[in-house]
Amino acid sequence: MSHPFGTVPPDAILAGTATDAYFERTRETLEYAGKNPHVVAEVTADQFPTGSFEVFSGVHDVATLLEGRNVDADALPDGQLFDGGPVMRIEGPYLEFAALETSLLGFLSQPSGFATAALEARLAAPDSQVLSFGARHVHPSIAATVERAALVAGLDGFSHVAAGELLGRVAGGTMPHALMFCFGEGNQDEAWRAFDEAVSEDVPRIALTDTFWDEVSESLLAAETLGDRLDGVRLDTTGSRRGDFRHIVREVRWELDARGFEDVDVFCSGGLDPAAIRSLRDVADGFGVGSHITDADAVDFSLDIVAVEGEPVSKRGKLSGVKEVYRTADGGHHVSLADGDPPTDGEALLEPLVRNGEIVREFDLEDASERCLTDAEAVGFDR
Repeated sequence: MSHPFGTVPPDAILAGTATDAYFERTRETLEYAGKNPHVVAEVTADQFPTGSFEVFSGVHDVATLLEGRNVDADALPDGQLFDGGPVMRIEGPYLEFAALETSLLGFLSQPSGFATAALEARLAAPDSQVLSFGARHVHPSIAATVERAALVAGLDGFSHVAAGELLGRVAGGTMPHALMFCFGEGNQDEAWRAFDEAVSEDVPRIALTDTFWDEVSESLLAAETLGDRLDGVRLDTTGSRRGDFRHIVREVRWELDARGFEDVDVFCSGGLDPAAIRSLRDVADGFGVGSHITDADAVDFSLDIVAVEGEPVSKRGKLSGVKEVYRTADGGHHVSLADGDPPTDGEALLEPLVRNGEIVREFDLEDASERCLTDAEAVGFDR
């Protein structure tokens, strides 16, 4: 069966054919030799803590992948921050999950990278509205993955309509430059007025005000055109024309206030990273963040067998034996053998995910977001 956009279908992922070829060769070899040992495997990025925390996400998809298979699995909760050691443990006959490794790591690596970058943006302006505008930079089939990761990290919303339908959230956003072009230079007021008359009342009236003229002129025109109905203006000035963006935002704010439009908010978008957000957070009311999230490096997770038939094993450079990770009251992240002594006041972080092929955990997006922000404060996340 052909797929019009060249995506791997869910059936292939669940069947284990969305895998690297050497796992197929491994299955053939083990079946030929009559071997299928009972193993424990762990998913890790770094073996030891490095002092650099990342956000764990994507575990709900892994639970779906493992459902109905003869395995047990434990994992960090969705949204938990980690720094070394296992984020997931899988136990069972190796061939039950061998071919799933490629998909399993993909389900974790990219969402965790997106969520970590989104958390950086969130904490750059903790008191401002921050929205995810990055879906246009990824394949449409994973847009919901981007937007969910952004919500896990505490962002206030996102722009992608279909992702909103999947996540049970309403997508946000008002108008692109294309709308302004369709009305033409000199007719900006007509565009904003038409938008106001056409679009549902529950959509904020945020006018894009940097299309043809300078930002101050268009912002004042928008305020005069819509009056009390205008909720805010958005500045999306391209980097090649931006100059001192902070000064531009302050100028817009000053001129709006000078004419009695103190209630009109100023939103900024267009290639913003955490450093830019921090420089603007005292003069702007909200931000749209795109490429900083979608350009994030995937977390380099690997899955390694650490015990075979109860005996510890490892490849060179990895740590043998079943391990546990702990969070201590001072925000420390600790790794030790699961049957060893935990650190003083350490809380074990791995929790049951799958038992005998049955998912034993519920997934709540709001809980994950609260967990992420609380844990970020506890560990002093600052990147």
